[in-house]
Amino acid sequence: MQTILRKLYLNKLNVLKDKNFIKVATGVRRCGKSTLMLQFQDLLRNENDKVSILSINMDMPEFRFLAEENWKNIYDYIIKHLKKDVTNYVFIDEVQNVPEFEKLLEGLYVHPNIDLYVTGSNAFLLSSELATLLTGRAYEINVLPFSFAEYVEFTGKISNPDRAFAEYISTGGFPEAVRLSADGNLYANEYLQMVFKNIYDNDISKRYTIYAEESYQEVVNFLIDSVGSSVSAGNIAKVLSTNKKKIDNKTVVKYINTLVEAYLFYKVNRYDIKGKQHLATQEKYYLVDLGFRNALLGMELASDAGHLLENIIYLELKRRNNQVWIGKTNNLEVDFVVRNNEGFTQYLQVSQSVQNPTTLARELAPFESIADHHEKLLITMDYDTGTYNGIKKINAIDWLTNS
Repeated sequence: MQTILRKLYLNKLNVLKDKNFIKVATGVRRCGKSTLMLQFQDLLRNENDKVSILSINMDMPEFRFLAEENWKNIYDYIIKHLKKDVTNYVFIDEVQNVPEFEKLLEGLYVHPNIDLYVTGSNAFLLSSELATLLTGRAYEINVLPFSFAEYVEFTGKISNPDRAFAEYISTGGFPEAVRLSADGNLYANEYLQMVFKNIYDNDISKRYTIYAEESYQEVVNFLIDSVGSSVSAGNIAKVLSTNKKKIDNKTVVKYINTLVEAYLFYKVNRYDIKGKQHLATQEKYYLVDLGFRNALLGMELASDAGHLLENIIYLELKRRNNQVWIGKTNNLEVDFVVRNNEGFTQYLQVSQSVQNPTTLARELAPFESIADHHEKLLITMDYDTGTYNGIKKINAIDWLTNS
């Protein structure tokens, strides 16, 4: 397997280069943020072989001495190693591990000769306190594991896209998990279990008090098993309590928030299409990578193929810089209401197959209740395509591989 360029994210970084922002690459651990920054540094060197780059990764032996330093000592170290009268491109990996890192960022941001790039694996990095401090100064690039198109490019599995897609759903898109899957899913699953433990140990339990790890894992499992379904804290607490795992609503809310902040799940709120208002109940949660489903639950993929496809479509919508909501129209639901950077709106329905006439009618019904003329897409794994009164039916693999 070759190393591939993360072109989507590199293009964003290239556009933002030398702009007056702190470029913040966020995302779940091991999704490829550090590799992305190294790739961008290579691009900078290709443009100018004399470019000044200072890259700090606390996990590397040569920088381990900085790991226990306070922010001011790290700031002084960086300033000492800058070149004069040129732009210095400064990269700091996992900056949230630096005590009072916001002061470090603010100090580096105002330096006239620094273009600053940082990575972080916890949404605490852009929490309300830091967001207030750096209002208008930080530009977030949320990095996800491999898309299906990247997975195909990485593995070279282009001859049988259907089989590649089934393997992608099973293995997920964490680069190292994909590499290990060549030697069997056992190795990939063990690696993903290790990644989850690493996230829990470093991004969750160090910041939040988790009184009952067993109950916490039950909440994780419930959310993984419910991707694509509306959930509420009250419902989760009720189900777990019925299974003799006593837990209250507030604790469930707290646990879910920690999972979202660690980028393990993405929360999607509802939007009333007819009333044009955001709704605060019955949100959905999508898993950052379906490889965790197999690794943590050992779930059969066929058990919920439609919702798994929905999860993949949601992540791709995020990669493509869209705002995404769950749509409500009368008493019906549209899987996704999508608004892109240009302000154009789309409505998407996702279904494993609509070969059955009853299923097709059910999937088209929400579209037919919407009075406006925004584009409506029905995404399925069926090979046939077409239109139904202006509603386009497209193949999921075609959509995923056509950016």
